[in-house]
Amino acid sequence: MSCTLLSSPLQGFTDFRFRNAFHKYFGGIDTFYSPYIRLNGKFEIKASYERDLLVKNNDTLEVIPQIITNDADEFLFVAKYVQGLGYKELNWNLGCPYPMVTKRCMGSGLISDWERIDGILHKVHQESDILVSMKMRMGYEDSTEILDVLPVLEKYPLKNIAIHARIGKQLYKGGVDLDSFARCLTHTRHKVYYNGDITSVEQYRILKGRFPALDHWMIGRWLIADPFLPQMIKNNTTEYPANRMEIFAKFHDTLYNDYESALSGSSHVLVKMESFWEYFATSFPDPHKTFKKIKKAKSFAHYHDAVQEILEGE
Repeated sequence: MSCTLLSSPLQGFTDFRFRNAFHKYFGGIDTFYSPYIRLNGKFEIKASYERDLLVKNNDTLEVIPQIITNDADEFLFVAKYVQGLGYKELNWNLGCPYPMVTKRCMGSGLISDWERIDGILHKVHQESDILVSMKMRMGYEDSTEILDVLPVLEKYPLKNIAIHARIGKQLYKGGVDLDSFARCLTHTRHKVYYNGDITSVEQYRILKGRFPALDHWMIGRWLIADPFLPQMIKNNTTEYPANRMEIFAKFHDTLYNDYESALSGSSHVLVKMESFWEYFATSFPDPHKTFKKIKKAKSFAHYHDAVQEILEGE
């Protein structure tokens, strides 16, 4: 099935360790977006951001850096930084729905302020040759907010606009609004990528049938919940590989070992892996029981026992 699949960045999850392990064992993703860089008014790049974007940590992947900001000078600072690393594109996050971000007029909380968006894009395009792309929701309070922004975006040579078919205040609750997404397509000449609830091959087929002209599809949470999904979409099959659990076990062990090497103390590693299992568990027959086993593990030994029991149960 001919399509381009992209990873929607998930803060705290899709760093270079995850990206490399995913690419090695599953494949199917053509381009990864890094979790966003946030400066908080300080013009310095955190070490964690730098590690995530260093070319040596992404040498087998196509990666696009992302920024979250409401300030043109921050945008220009990060643009210059990522260009220094060799990147030609910077994605602007106007999609993050979480209150700690939106209350500061960033992410989806900025969509209603089209004048500010215009001012930032104007200055960036005046003072930098960075290629800009957008990651958006359709608004924060209302799905019509984006309709005031799209005419502004027409003024700029954006690479694309990736639209998550929800509004910010939904977070990830409720369904996607495909009618409002379809309306967005009639209000822009820019290339649009679809994002939101691609949870199965069957769901992808439904979305492709609804929007046959689209050829770029972005997968977010289900990249973690079902890491086989992108390659299955590419292969146009609903059948998992016969050695599914063996592949997943190798992926899990690589991810675990990488975080054990990077994080200090068992509690940090276990909390990190628990956050992944909140998604992994959804692919097992009894997600609640599966995740409960992981949550009960308070030591490395107990954690490994729990994982082995879960995998052997399959």
